[in-house]
Amino acid sequence: MKEVVLWSPEEVTSWLTENAVPEYCEPLRGFTGRDLINLTEEDFKRTPLSRVSSDSGQRLLHMIETLKMAHHMEAHKNGHANGHIRGGGENGFGNKAKLNGVPNGFKKEMIKIPMPEPERSQYPMEWGKTFLAFIYALSCFVFTTVTISVVHERVPPKEVQPPLPDAFFDRFDRVQWAFSICEINGMILVGLWFVQWLLLKYKSIISRRFFCIVGTLYLYRCITMYVTTLPVPGMHFKCSPKLFGDWESHLRRIMKLIAGGGLSITGSHNMCGDYLYSGHTVILTLTYLFIKEYSPRRLWWYHWLCWALSMVGMFCILLAHDHYTVDVVVAYYITTRLFWWYHTMANQQVLKEASQTNLLARVWWYKPFQYFEKNVQGIVPRSYHWPLPWPALRRGRPVKYSRLASDT
Repeated sequence: MKEVVLWSPEEVTSWLTENAVPEYCEPLRGFTGRDLINLTEEDFKRTPLSRVSSDSGQRLLHMIETLKMAHHMEAHKNGHANGHIRGGGENGFGNKAKLNGVPNGFKKEMIKIPMPEPERSQYPMEWGKTFLAFIYALSCFVFTTVTISVVHERVPPKEVQPPLPDAFFDRFDRVQWAFSICEINGMILVGLWFVQWLLLKYKSIISRRFFCIVGTLYLYRCITMYVTTLPVPGMHFKCSPKLFGDWESHLRRIMKLIAGGGLSITGSHNMCGDYLYSGHTVILTLTYLFIKEYSPRRLWWYHWLCWALSMVGMFCILLAHDHYTVDVVVAYYITTRLFWWYHTMANQQVLKEASQTNLLARVWWYKPFQYFEKNVQGIVPRSYHWPLPWPALRRGRPVKYSRLASDT
């Protein structure tokens, strides 16, 4: 390649045209290669170059700097071939080859081998974030339990304030054992979800989402329960006696409620006031939604079975007259909407960025959502793996081989 300083005006014009700056052909007409590389910012502040473009010639100056660097590297390579500096003799050889100061005429140069950067996982586990989400869910659960004990003291006696009218109660008589069926269905769904969770490949991401959603649902329940104190929905309730400020008894009652999981079959469901909205409906609905979302689509029978368990459980809540109809409806509505909103935002990268067009960024839990989901790229696959250290049992019978007797 011909050196830039040796370019003729025609070669300068050709270079300007090839590099998409033909507007400088007329102002630089008659410029040689040496004149081109000697241009400075002061030249572009004077006419006629100051009238060509609005960037004060910055684009052309950058191109000239790149051109000088490229030709400098080419000249360096040609002038120091094989560790020798070429003299001015014929064909580039002098009478004597001068060493460049390195033994044997060779220059040691470091060879940089580019190493590929480790590919970043599209679905990072990030167990630290999962543990933080678990702490959030546990804190909300404990806070809700404390609120249940506090609200219980505010519930008016059923002899003074009778149950509110309810259309379902008017049409269906109370079935005493129905609430036990609801809790049994809930425990079955929780067990199925736990087994499915153990087999999931990306269990860290999925459990993080579960903890975030269930924690937020219990936080909402705590707020609505505190601001809305309803009378007991039936005269059959046997509420725990009020403690009238005895905080030691309050603490024992809270610990008993936490240990029993708030279930009637464990003897801990004897609190009144935790009606709006139904916590049992939250668990029935949320476990079904997670089971369906993270299981193969071909297992339609499994989805229908879990849906039936969830629906029967919610019907039994009403059949036992342990919650008003509005408690179940509101719990189902809030649970499904929060689940769908969270997963829609998690599956769309554009919704993970706050902007004027993303109105979902205005919800109070958007910043924590960004923190938990920012490194998850796309929809989490429904992939499964064997979680135990020993290999999974192979399906099918092993092939048996027999020794064939050869004819002699």
